[in-house]
This record gives sequence, C-alpha cells and structure tokens, in this order.
Amino acid sequence: MIAVEAVTLDFGNTLVRVDRPSLRAVIERTAGELLERGTIADRASFLGAWAEERDRQFRDEVPLFREVDLGQRVVRVLARLRGFGPPPAPLAWDDVAAARLVDDAEVDFAVEAYSAAFVEAMAPMPDAGVVLDRLAARGFRLAILSNWPLASTIDRYVEAQGWLPYLAAVIVSQRIGTIKPHPEVFRRAAEIVGVAPARILHVGDDWAADVVGASRAGWRVAYLRNQQADTPLPTSQPGDEVEPDLVVDSLTELETRIERWTP
Repeated sequence: MIAVEAVTLDFGNTLVRVDRPSLRAVIERTAGELLERGTIADRASFLGAWAEERDRQFRDEVPLFREVDLGQRVVRVLARLRGFGPPPAPLAWDDVAAARLVDDAEVDFAVEAYSAAFVEAMAPMPDAGVVLDRLAARGFRLAILSNWPLASTIDRYVEAQGWLPYLAAVIVSQRIGTIKPHPEVFRRAAEIVGVAPARILHVGDDWAADVVGASRAGWRVAYLRNQQADTPLPTSQPGDEVEPDLVVDSLTELETRIERWTP
C-alpha cells in the first residue's frame, strides 16, 4: 500500500482510449467539415497528408521535448493540398512560405472542428469516471497531467464527461511549453497541485514519458501497462532505468493499492 496525497493521471490511453480507428474517425469528421466548408476538395488526400504530417511532427518535435502544434499541422496539410511540396527528410518545412497559402480563419476552423470531433467521438476508459469519483471521495487531490497539442480539447472533454468536480487542475504540455518526461513538466505540475513531489502518484501508460519522467522528478509512479496497442501517439517500451512503485492493468486497481497520506 502506497500513501500519497495527490494523484495525477495521464490523458491519452490512460483516461481516454486513443487508438487508430477512433482517431481516424475524428480526422474523417474533420475532413467532412472542411469539405462542406469548401476548404478541401478531396477527403482521401487530406487524410493521407494529415497522417504523414502528424508522424513527421512527432519525429521532429518529441526528441526535443517540444509539443507538436496542431495549427502548424493544419497549415502544412492545406498547403500540400494546394501544391506546396513537403520537404524531403531530413530537411525542415518552410512554414512561413506554407502559411502564405492558408488563411488564419481556415486554420481556426479546422482546429475547432478537430477538437469538437474528438470530444464527441472518443470514448473514455470504462473505469475512468468511476475511479475519479471514488478517489476524490477518499480525499485524494486529483489532476490530469498530459502531453497534448491542444489543451482546450482536454478542458472540453473533461467538462463533457462531468469530471471537473473531481479535479484540482488540468495540466497540459501545450501550456507548460515542454513535454513529459522533461523535468520542468513535473516541477510545474507539483507547484500547481500544491503537493510535495514525494507525496504525488503519477499514473500513465507511457514508460518514457510517464514512468521515467515522474520517477526522476522524485514522484511516486504507477505504470498502466498494455494500453498502447494500435495507437498513433508516441510510445515507448519498458526498460530498466527506473522501477515503478506500482504496475497495474486497469485504473480500478489503484483503489486497493493506495491510501491517503496523513502527516
């Protein structure tokens, strides 16, 4: 049994399943909105360019601990559909030139359409809401701590699911300016939650971002294993750099593995 005062939880593939079929449905709904608006003329070309630019952003940004920019992705995709050729690897995009082919209003519309589609279409983990409710009732200070390119999407999702009453904070990499496992994320999160690192348990599915990052920041950590099948999100395999405090297969296991810290 681990005694902690606060519990932070990752978002994608911890509280919400983000697999390829579900996320593709979100992109298809976004494409439909853009087709109806007249922004794009071909759904398949949009979907293909989106997948390629998403993967390119992850390859380029994640090793530098930088969050990907959803608006930048929209610009690149729309510019490609308008004849602007993507750079061959390892050359970088000329984002300034690409932006000349795209209106700001088009970018805002596409980002909003994507965010709304995500909130409407993506299903939470079956036990997410129940576990949040029960942990909050036991007096744990709860927060979301996630790498995510659009913080407002998580805000909207949390509100739509009715999770706001359980959470002390929603902490997202886009707002912090860097991504897990960078220590700055965990330093800022501890400040926001208002609890000493050693009394916070972080729960997440990604070994490098969640387990290694939290452990090296002096936090307690629970590894939610076997949650990354068929996901387009960055993933990593367990190693021997650190030892998680807990290894669980579902969020419900937390209920019997942690207790409220008391001075």
